[in-house]
Amino acid sequence: MTKNLFLLIIGALIASVNIVSAQIYDTAQGCLVEAPGEPCLPNTLLTATPFLRITPDARSGGMGDAGIAISADPNALHFNASKLAMVNNNLSLSATYTPWLRQLGLNDVYLAYLTGYKKIDDLSTLGFGIRFFSLGDIAFTDNEGFPSGSGKPREFDLSLAYARKLGENFSAAFTAKYIYSNLAAGQQIGNDIEITAGTSFAADLSLTYMMPLNVGNYGSDLTFGLAVTNMGAKVTYTNDLTKDYLPGNLGIGAAWKIDFDEYNTFTIAADINKLLVPTPVPFQDTLRYDIDPKNGTPDYKEKSFFGAALGSFSDASGGVSEEFMELYYSLGFEYWYDNQFAVRAGYYYESPLKGDRQFLTVGLGLKYNVFGMNLSYLVPTNNRKGPLDNTLRFSLLYDFGDEE
Repeated sequence: MTKNLFLLIIGALIASVNIVSAQIYDTAQGCLVEAPGEPCLPNTLLTATPFLRITPDARSGGMGDAGIAISADPNALHFNASKLAMVNNNLSLSATYTPWLRQLGLNDVYLAYLTGYKKIDDLSTLGFGIRFFSLGDIAFTDNEGFPSGSGKPREFDLSLAYARKLGENFSAAFTAKYIYSNLAAGQQIGNDIEITAGTSFAADLSLTYMMPLNVGNYGSDLTFGLAVTNMGAKVTYTNDLTKDYLPGNLGIGAAWKIDFDEYNTFTIAADINKLLVPTPVPFQDTLRYDIDPKNGTPDYKEKSFFGAALGSFSDASGGVSEEFMELYYSLGFEYWYDNQFAVRAGYYYESPLKGDRQFLTVGLGLKYNVFGMNLSYLVPTNNRKGPLDNTLRFSLLYDFGDEE
C-alpha cells in the first residue's frame, strides 16, 4: 500500500498549532475537550525524533522497559551510562534487532542497536553505540494524491559516553550524541516548503549509587539511578523558524538484587520517566501564550531546551493532576539461575490521555561463557494498538576478556 505516513507526520508537526486550536480546557473535568461537556481528549506530549526513546534492548524489553538501575551491560548507554563505571568485564558488545509495526504487515521497518564499552582503568569506562531506525520504502504523494517520488526514510544517532567512579559505590557519566533524522528530504509541503533532513547534537548526564544490604542470610544490592537524557538543540525539517523539541527525559530508577545462594538471584526494578518538553496548550487559552506573527508558532514551543525542561513541571493546563499524568511507570522482575538462565516479566503504564501505552512483557535470557542472548515479547493490556504488539525482539552479547 502507499505509505506516505511519515510525510503526514512532518506536516502535522508543523501545523500542530492548528491541531490544538480546536481544543478548550474544561475546568469541571480537568482536561482538554472539543466542546463543553464533551469527553476528554488525549493531550500527548509531542517531540521530534521519538526513536530516541524506544527501548532498544531485549533484556529491559522483557522487564517492562525498566533499565535505569539494573545491573550494567553495554545497553546501559541508553538508560544510564554511569552504570558502565561498575562493569566487571574489560570489553563487551551487544547487538539488538527490534521489528517495528509488524501488526501492519510491514517487514522493512525496524530498529537496530549496536553498543559496547571498554574499561580504561579501575575507575573509568568508555561507552559507544549507534542506533539505526529504518522506516522502510515510502511512496510519497503530493497534496492532490498524485505520486511524487519514493524514498527510504531513516534516522540514527551516534553516542559516546565517559563513565567514572566517584567513590566505591557512586559513579557519574556524560554522553555526547549526534542525531540525524531524514524522514522525507527532497519532498515539499504545499508549493514552497521544502523538507530537509533534521540534525542535532545532544547530551546525557547520569548518576548511579549502589548500596550493599544484608537481608537475613542473603546478600543483596540496592541500586539507585538518575539520568537526564537527550538534552539538545531543537530539530527543524523545513529550514524555517519552526522547530521541534528533542525527547528530553528525566528518569529515576531503583533496583533491588538479592542473591539467595550461589545459584539463585532475583531482581526487582522500577523506573519513573518524565519527558522534559512543554505540554500542548489549548489555542483558546490566550492567557497562557501568544502567537508569533512571523511563523504562527505559539510561544510555549519557542522556549529554549532548558526553559522548556524547567517549565515542563508546571505548564499543564490541568495543573498538578495533569502533570502526574505525564509520568510513565515501568516495573520489572528478573530471575537468574546459575548466571546462565534468566526469566523476566514486567509491566509498563502510561496515562490514557498521554499516549495510553499499557502492556505486559515477558523475556528469557541465556548465557554460556562469554556469549549471551536475550529475548522479549510484548502483550498489550488495552485495546489501543502499539508498534511492538505481539512482537519478538532479541539481543546478542559478547564479553571479551575474563571477569575481574
